Amino acid sequence: MDFNYTPKVQELRARLLKFMDQHVYPNEARFFREIAENRAKGNAWIPTKLVEELKPKARAAGLWNLFLPHSPRAPEGLSNLEYAPLCEIMGRVPFAAEVFNCSAPDTGNMETIAR
Repeated sequence: MDFNYTPKVQELRARLLKFMDQHVYPNEARFFREIAENRAKGNAWIPTKLVEELKPKARAAGLWNLFLPHSPRAPEGLSNLEYAPLCEIMGRVPFAAEVFNCSAPDTGNMETIAR
């Protein structure tokens, strides 16, 4: 089995790494501050402003719903083998998958809608 990244995955990895460097890694401390502030207000589950600010940027960068498999409604979709290296990158930061709409329950909901 060939485990080399396809050109498509190489390009997505490069864009994802750039986005992480520019927007996610520099804001890790802010994310945890917002969580602490939300807890102090009595609700740790309020969505953070940071993640909500980054979602439209990720979507505009073409880094949205990366988990969707190839289908007529998602012709740009990825196989599991193609998606795995992107998951490795998103998994470096606890909130990153949510920024790219690649966390539960969003993944299951989007797959259902795509069908």
